[in-house]
Order: sequence, then structure tokens, then C-alpha cells
Amino acid sequence: MIPKPGAALLFDIDGTLADTDPVHLAAFNQAFAPFGHHMDKARFVRELQGRANEDIAASFLPHLPHDEGMAVMAAKEALFRDIAATELHAVGGLFELLDLADAWGVPMAAVTNAPRPNADLILNGLGIADRFKAIVIGDELPHSKPHPFPYLEALRLLGADPATSLAFEDSRTGIASATAAGLTTIGIRTSLLDPDMIAAGATISATGYDDPSVLALIKQRMAQTVRV
Repeated sequence: MIPKPGAALLFDIDGTLADTDPVHLAAFNQAFAPFGHHMDKARFVRELQGRANEDIAASFLPHLPHDEGMAVMAAKEALFRDIAATELHAVGGLFELLDLADAWGVPMAAVTNAPRPNADLILNGLGIADRFKAIVIGDELPHSKPHPFPYLEALRLLGADPATSLAFEDSRTGIASATAAGLTTIGIRTSLLDPDMIAAGATISATGYDDPSVLALIKQRMAQTVRV
């Protein structure tokens, strides 16, 4: 494939590159048990998935001063990293898609609301940190997802055009951010169902990157010509 000028692929990290939601759920329940909170998967997806830590602390620990609430969140993230260190599994077809993008000369970025230590652990754990030209952390920006700023920043860093680029997301929050930045978005169904993702703004959804519809949409959106 010969990509159009400005083509790029932008990936969320948690639940999109690796299926980490079960690890986050376990860490949340352990860290928040002293405060009377316990979640099953359905409630986690509905109330927590993709949200920034500031928002989570404000929603679930409103009685605590800000610094104390963020300390609880930091403890939760440390628990996540402890568990994830031995529980990382790439979403199906990921490595093959990254190889294709490199072969095509399409730049890639990772765009996440996760703290940088979490992002580094996942990217390094999967052995793909060097595949991304930019790593954008929502907590380090004026606005995190669902605001479009993180994806707009990634597009800026790559010199990419949203009209010829694609985003991959697993959460409503992330889909809202990517689509608001003008990106066609593919939903990765590690937690949400297809109707939920389409309702949130995804163009299509798939269980992994090896779904033929994913490659077809990539070529449709960003291919200038295709060598046969």
C-alpha cells in the first residue's frame, strides 16, 4: 500500500493494545475496598473504563481532599502495575498490523489517559515501545479524554491529517475523544459490544486487528494506490 499524505494510525493503550481491563478491575476493587466500593465487569465498563484518574477520584472519593484522593489512585495504579507485570496479553493481530504499518511507512502514536508508568509498562512489556513515533499521556495535557485534545496533540506530533488517519479505541470515552478530533475510529471489543461502540461513534468494531474488516477500512481510508 502507498499511503496518502498525512496518513497515520493512533492507538489507545489499555484495552486496545493489550486486554488490561480485568487487571484494572482487580486493582480498583482491592484499592477501593476500604471505601466501600466494589465493581463487577458491567459496572466497571459503565462507570470507570477510559476515565482519567482525576475524574474517578472526584466521583468515588468526593469526601477526601484532592491530594488524598489522588494518593488512593496512585496506590491503585501501583497495584495495577504489579499484577500487569505478569498478565499482559496483546490483542489478536496487533503485531502483524504494526509490521504492516512499518512496511507502508505509516507513522503511529499511542494516546492514553493512563499514567506514564502504566503506559511504559504495557508498551515495554509487549515489546512495542519503539514502534510509536509519539506517546501522548492525557494527564500531562490541559485536557484528557473524552476531550479531543490528546488526539489533536498526537496528530500534531505526527504531522498527520485526521481525514487520512485512523484511531483504535475500546471505550466510550476514547471513541468520543478520537471522533471529536475528526478521526475515523475502529472499536476494539475487549469490553464493549458492537452496538455500544457504534452508538459511541465508532465506524466499525472488531475483536482484534486480524479481522478482515479492519484491514479493509485502513486501506479504504488511507490508501493512495494499492500495489497488486
